[in-house]
Amino acid sequence: MNINCLRIVTPQPQVKLISLFSTRKSRTLILSLKLSSSVLMSYDKGFAAAKKAASIAARLCQKVQKALLQSDVQSKLDRSPVTVADYGSQALVSFVLERELPSEPFSIVAEEDSKDLRKDGAQDTLQRITDLVNDTLSIDGSYGSITLSTEDVLKAIDSGKSEGGSHGRHWVLDPIDGTKGFVRGDQYAIALALLDEGKVVLGVLACPNLPLASIRSDYQHSADKEVGCLFFAKIGAGTYMQPLNGSSPLKVQVTAIENSEEASFFESYEKAHSMHDLSSSIAKKLGVKAPPVRIDSQVKYGALSRGDGAIYLRFPHKGYREKIWDHAAGCIVVTEAGGVVSDVSGNPLDFSKGKYLDLDTGIIVTNQKLMPALLKAVKESLEEKASPL
Repeated sequence: MNINCLRIVTPQPQVKLISLFSTRKSRTLILSLKLSSSVLMSYDKGFAAAKKAASIAARLCQKVQKALLQSDVQSKLDRSPVTVADYGSQALVSFVLERELPSEPFSIVAEEDSKDLRKDGAQDTLQRITDLVNDTLSIDGSYGSITLSTEDVLKAIDSGKSEGGSHGRHWVLDPIDGTKGFVRGDQYAIALALLDEGKVVLGVLACPNLPLASIRSDYQHSADKEVGCLFFAKIGAGTYMQPLNGSSPLKVQVTAIENSEEASFFESYEKAHSMHDLSSSIAKKLGVKAPPVRIDSQVKYGALSRGDGAIYLRFPHKGYREKIWDHAAGCIVVTEAGGVVSDVSGNPLDFSKGKYLDLDTGIIVTNQKLMPALLKAVKESLEEKASPL
């Protein structure tokens, strides 16, 4: 059973109570139900803060990407815009979480730190980031006329130095997941999750360029479509999607497809991020007829959670170590929508060991009904790849 990011009605503490009081079942049930309710309610403030933080960070990223796409081609080869957006997004998320949750212990496992911004020659970049953060907060209006200094921004960025682990609560943040997609003007996500004792208990994906309408195998990014989705999930409460502009949320579910021939699958846009040849072999064994949908970032998790596709395959090249911020939010968004996320052996993803996931080869995501056939196809394809004729 996937206890790390599986859609369950109650969190891990209930499981412990049942094992401790197995000979007194009625007392156990009463105690576990009470604990379940109180534990789930304890995530409510964090859930609201996470949605707010990701949404505000998305506005900064949208502004930077718009300016990038309006610039000349040569400047798009320069990574400075995505650097500014990455740091700015992390600073905003850290600031908002600390403001919204002042009485809670604060720990973030995040991709960035301020080391490079403190070097000689980085002052102009730091000032750009600070100005963007302050402009975004001013437009939002939630925090009055506050103005952050460059040092405030550096401290906010460095809030993300936690190592995570199996004890306590830790936020997990990827301030811009899919930087190459960001630079191309395509898909990226602000991905934020909360770990409690090593388990993912809530997650938020802000996907500024994802169309509100379903995307299929013929997907191509278009400026004409209405875009901007916020996915959010809390343990035991399901997964919801709403437009980033804040209108009413809609509960989403993974596809109920049982016949793999009718399935479509997602994989990474960049060949360097996943072995496309292995994914192709697996799809062939499953009889999948639709071509793969290749998009960047954890947007794939969000799209799959609402049934846009049935399978997500990720097979990094040898030597690559998966980071928890690349999957934590996406994992709970899919599992709370009724899906399954595992490594290629069917084991759950373990987010309790620090910044990295210890995985067997890769990650596979689908619905409950397709998983047995998918695991079989993956096993056969990996065996063939290891022992070519």
